[in-house]
Amino acid sequence: MKHLSKIFSSALMIATLLFVGSCSTGTPSTIEFTPDELMNKIKGGWAAQTIGVTYGGPTEFRYQSKMIPDDVQVPWGDADYVLNTMKNSPGLYDDIYMDLTFVEVFERLGVDAPVDSLAMAFANAGYTLWHANQAARYNILNGIMPPLSGDWRYNPHADDIDYQIEADYAGLMAPAMPNAASEISDKVGHIMNYGDGWYGGVYMGAMYSIAFTSSDVEYIVTEALKTIPAETKFHRCMSDVIECWRTYPDDWKKSWQIIEERWNYDTGCPEGVLTPLNIDAVINSAYVIIGLLYGEGDFGRTMDISMRCGQDSDCNPASAAGILGTAIGYDNIPEEWLAPLRKAEDEKFAYTKSSLNDTYRMSYSHALQLIEREGGKLSDDKIVIKTQQPVAVRLEQCFPNLKPRERVTIGKNITDCPIFEGEGVGVAINGRAFCDDQDYVAEVEITVDDKAAEVVKMPVKYALRKLEVYHNLALEAGHHKVQMRWLNPRKDARIMIYDGVLWDKE
Repeated sequence: MKHLSKIFSSALMIATLLFVGSCSTGTPSTIEFTPDELMNKIKGGWAAQTIGVTYGGPTEFRYQSKMIPDDVQVPWGDADYVLNTMKNSPGLYDDIYMDLTFVEVFERLGVDAPVDSLAMAFANAGYTLWHANQAARYNILNGIMPPLSGDWRYNPHADDIDYQIEADYAGLMAPAMPNAASEISDKVGHIMNYGDGWYGGVYMGAMYSIAFTSSDVEYIVTEALKTIPAETKFHRCMSDVIECWRTYPDDWKKSWQIIEERWNYDTGCPEGVLTPLNIDAVINSAYVIIGLLYGEGDFGRTMDISMRCGQDSDCNPASAAGILGTAIGYDNIPEEWLAPLRKAEDEKFAYTKSSLNDTYRMSYSHALQLIEREGGKLSDDKIVIKTQQPVAVRLEQCFPNLKPRERVTIGKNITDCPIFEGEGVGVAINGRAFCDDQDYVAEVEITVDDKAAEVVKMPVKYALRKLEVYHNLALEAGHHKVQMRWLNPRKDARIMIYDGVLWDKE
């Protein structure tokens, strides 16, 4: 294979990995590491992910449905750049501190920690959330627990990127065991996502896991895709990217344009549909593997291409870099990228108790627990892992046979627009409550087609907010009228209705 010849000699690869057994016979093969070798790969994944998100941070969501031009340069090279960014822009590192929410629960309760403990740690964390994560937090704090908290019928952001950027830990704690990573992602990923949104995290976790067994990027990308059901939109899009790369191996921009024309559409996200914003996991996962495939093992080029694909242009290079960093190991990350990180490895990430050095140790410990649980053997000088052949997770798809029809701009106080109506089979009304009293919770009675639907609670506090005043994507086809009555108004409060979205059947 051709992809990492720039970085690795065959001798290094042989020294790093030793395979025993034959996958073709159906007998599980094994892979052996020394403790230092295993730690080097785990560190490589976490370190590279942190470098990637720092690198892409200045461009995040500034380029929607378009490439970032070559003449747009991002800063790098200052010895204190990563440390200063962590201190001055802590919210940039949601890729890391979201992972660490779950890592810290596993550290406290073990790798079989119950989903309710993971969900409550997530819902009560101090960080701000958006999209599927925020909808899930609202659901959990209002009694809708996983997996319903991430289900598209309760969470219209279910296909969004959220778990995709949070699943790195699952692959790093399941080296060479992609099905074990998928099992963890089944539990955690359904806290906030479903369908293609969940598959984004399953796929990332599997790529990290398989990166422990091979340094060939094509192999990592294609082998991990076996964890995704072939009939899904997600699988079809990733397969398209791989085929484009094989057809145009020297022109990532040509492949980007083809993927953009075929796959840059969003079905569910009430904020993003029918706009240039696309936070859907499918298109953003495509950008991750465009970077990996066209980067050909070059660390900086891999990040840069994923970043220049646009949209979530800090999270995507973070995932691409993290997967490559796992494949090559911490010690083989080029010094120009690694040097600024070293000064930040003892800095605790915002909203966590953990630094990178803490994270390396925790993730290594969790990997040893899973290796032993899955039939591997541990000794002082050798770790033997039973490798797993990736198996597709179950089929699930959000928003079946739905397509967004119309976005209606409103921009008024709820008292000035108490009725929203239109044709279709689904509706979402985007809005937010404001008040001087941050503890105030507005209550809105929703009536659909003159029938009482629900009373919606709308906390003013931003971290607890409800993203949609109302959503229902499972209505009967026809004309629908949604009435909104504010039950507990006060003079220092208002509820702004931004817009409404309607869906049809395909």
